Formats: sequence, structure tokens, C-alpha cells
Amino acid sequence: MRFNQLKRREFIALLGGAATWPLAARAQQPDRLRRIGVLLLGNAGAEYFQTELREGLRKADYIDGRNIQFEVRSANEKPDLLPGLAAELVALKVDVIVALFTPSALAAKRATSEIPIVFLAGDAVGTGVVPSLARPAGNLTGLSVLGAELQGKCVELLHDMLPSVRRVAALGYAADPFSKSFVDQVQLAGSTSRIEIDPILMLQEADEIDATFVAMAKARVEAAVISATFATQHVADLALKYRVAAATNQRAFAEAGGLMSYGYNAPELYRRVASFVLKVLQGNKPANIPVEQPTRFELVVNLKTAKALGLAISESFLLRADEVID
Repeated sequence: MRFNQLKRREFIALLGGAATWPLAARAQQPDRLRRIGVLLLGNAGAEYFQTELREGLRKADYIDGRNIQFEVRSANEKPDLLPGLAAELVALKVDVIVALFTPSALAAKRATSEIPIVFLAGDAVGTGVVPSLARPAGNLTGLSVLGAELQGKCVELLHDMLPSVRRVAALGYAADPFSKSFVDQVQLAGSTSRIEIDPILMLQEADEIDATFVAMAKARVEAAVISATFATQHVADLALKYRVAAATNQRAFAEAGGLMSYGYNAPELYRRVASFVLKVLQGNKPANIPVEQPTRFELVVNLKTAKALGLAISESFLLRADEVID
């Protein structure tokens, strides 16, 4: 009996992460209502993110409206609003701030050095979110993803998918902390694939997106790599309307009707964010929780969109995809 109990404890310890949340939560139920601030840049992946965050915490017996309360603030694609929204969450004295994407993480970091912050950001060290992945220090921890490098991979994949395309546009956001890395990686991939990256469009304001697609149509742009900031339903609709084969590193974009995405498994990563929040709620200090990086990436192709654009995609390329939406 004792041997079996020992083995069971070892098994549970090995599982770690999400599998142990319900057990951990029952062992340490909150003695008060916990408030979780959620800071969002805009709509890109936001609904998906909130759903997975809530579900991940629910599995650990943290139920919205019962023992936790969410305070959600979105800048609606206007990064200059993020500092004020972060300050609002600090004034509310939330127990933890969850920041989606780098601009939100940096705004939260500037707003407080005391409230724990869990982030999902691109190149967290390079953009100054944390000084080290292994030792994040201060009040921040979370997940650091490869953003710009994956956008470069999208150029290569567009070349493989559409061999006749010789020119690909790059659509970015000037206010994004790693906009320069985005352009550098896309241009590097372009030179390797013998693809001309033109035009390079760096928007100053998110509401310039409609006019930008009109300009791309006039310039006869056939394909474009889109910054994750613009991985929204609206941009997917514009790409289809103006017949642009668009790709980015956000799975939600392909699901919304974009042609292709190559990046991390979003639901899996968003659930990992919930595990970080849980650790903080259970009293662990962010400085002692190493930042994680995703190790699995997926290629998603929207074949329905390809057909609508009149594109013929080879069977060999489709076989490379982790998922084909038809």
C-alpha cells in the first residue's frame, strides 16, 4: 500500500503543469475573491486567449464569478492607450495582471513593480520585458515566443506554396516593439528565397489598415506577410476582398479566413499562461518562475480561402500542413 502511494505521488509530481491544477487548487483554495487583470492590445487572438485562460483556471477550480473576477482592459489596437489601462488595473489592486503581446507586457511592467505580471510576449529578453528567461527577476514571468523569426518562415512557406510569386509585401505596425526585427527577418528570408520584399508598409495607426489594402490592390500585391498585430477577422476579410495571399504566425488568422499561418499552437500556449497565473495565485513569486518558450510549431492552410483566391496548392505542400481548413 505504501509502495503504491509513493508511486502515485511520484507520478503526479512528474505530470506537473495543467494535469495537477485541480489537485493543487483543492489543496489550497483561495480564502478570498481573487481579481485578475487582463491587458490586451486589441482583437488579435484576444477572444481565443480569454477563453483558454478562463478554461485553464476553471479546471483548477478557479471559477469566474465565484472565487475569481476578471478585469479586462483592451486598447483596441491603440498602443498609446495601454499605459492608462495598465494604471487602471494597478489602481484596482488586482492580484495579478495577464498581458497578451509585447506592448501590453511592457505597459504593465512600467505601471507596477509590485503586482505580479504574467505575459505572453515575443522575444521577451530582446524587447526588455525580462532580463533573462531562466531568472526573470522582478515581478514578471510567462512565455516568450519567436515572433519575427516565424514571420520570416512565412515568406519561405509562401514561396513554397506559390512558386510563381516573386514579390511579397510586409505589413507591420511602427509602434510594435519588435517592428525592426519583423522587417529584418522578412527581408532575410526574402533574400534566401529570392523573393523581393516590396512594399514594406509600416502603419502608424491601426485604423490605416483599410486604406493600406486599397493601396496594395493598386500596386497589384499578390502576397503579404502580416504582423501578428493585424491577425484579425477584419484583416483576413480585407485580404480575401483584395485577393491577397496573406500569412502570419497566428493560427487564429488562418481560422478567420487568412490563407496561412505558421507559429506556435495557440490554445496550448494560452493554457500554459493559465498555469503561470495559477502558480502566482498559489503564492509563488514570478522571479522564481522561469520564462518558457514554445517548442512545437504548426502550419495551418485555409484551403477554402485558397480556392476563393483561385490558387492551386500542390498536394505535396498540403501534406506538410498540420491542419488544412476546407
